[in-house]
Amino acid sequence: MITFYDFASKLSERTFHPHAWKTRYTLNYKGIPYRTEWVEYPDIKGICKKMGIPPTLKWPDGSDRYTLPAIYDSSTGTGVAESLLIAAYLDETYPDTPKVLPSATAALQDAFVDAFMSKLGSAPKIFFPIMLKLVNTPSSNYLLAAVQKTSQDALLVEEDPEADWKSLKDGFSALDGWYQKNGGGPFIMGDTPSFGDFAVGGFLAFGKYAKDDISGWENVSQWNDGRWKKLSEALDKYE
Repeated sequence: MITFYDFASKLSERTFHPHAWKTRYTLNYKGIPYRTEWVEYPDIKGICKKMGIPPTLKWPDGSDRYTLPAIYDSSTGTGVAESLLIAAYLDETYPDTPKVLPSATAALQDAFVDAFMSKLGSAPKIFFPIMLKLVNTPSSNYLLAAVQKTSQDALLVEEDPEADWKSLKDGFSALDGWYQKNGGGPFIMGDTPSFGDFAVGGFLAFGKYAKDDISGWENVSQWNDGRWKKLSEALDKYE
C-alpha cells in the first residue's frame, strides 16, 4: 500500500498545495490504491527521516531540507519525495497503469513544468498569504520562519496587487499559446492528460478551493477563452 504524505490544512482533509495536487492527480489517474496522511509543516522532517524518504533541497546553511509531497510504498520499501520523481517512480514500478510521463517525454515534461513555473511571475505573492490563512497555526508559524530563513520576505509585502495579477495573466496567456499547439483537446498532449497538465491543474485546483480568500480568482476561469475552466473540469475526475 502507498502512503501519500500531504500538507495538513483547514480544508478538512482536502489537498490544497499546488505541488501536492500533482501527486494526487498522478495517483488517481493511475488508479493506484493509497492512503493519505496529513502532515503539518514542522513534522515533515521527522516523518521523512522515519520513513527513509530523502531530502530534496538544502537550506541556506547547507543542511538538508525535507519537503512534501512524498510517498512511501510498503510493497517495495521505497520512499520518494518531489512530485516529478514520484511520477517517474510510479510509472516504472506500476507499468500496467497509465503513464503520466509517456515514453521519451520525461525530460520534455520536466522542461514544460519549469517553463510554466517561470511564467507565473508574481503568483507566489498572490498565493503565499492565502496559504498562511489555509494552514493551521503550527504550519503558518513554520512558513513564516522559512520565508525569513530563505530571504523571501518580499512574499509578505503587498506592493502592487494589480501588477501582480497582470503578471499572472500574462503568464497564463503564454501558457495558452503552448496549449494551442497541441492539436486540439484540453491537455498539453491533446486528449490524454500527462504530468504537465497536473502541474497546471494543481494551481487551478488551489485557486478553486481557496477562491473565497482570493479576490479576483473567478476571472481566471474566463481567461484565454475559458481554457483554464475547461482544463480544470477535465481534471475533476482525478481529484
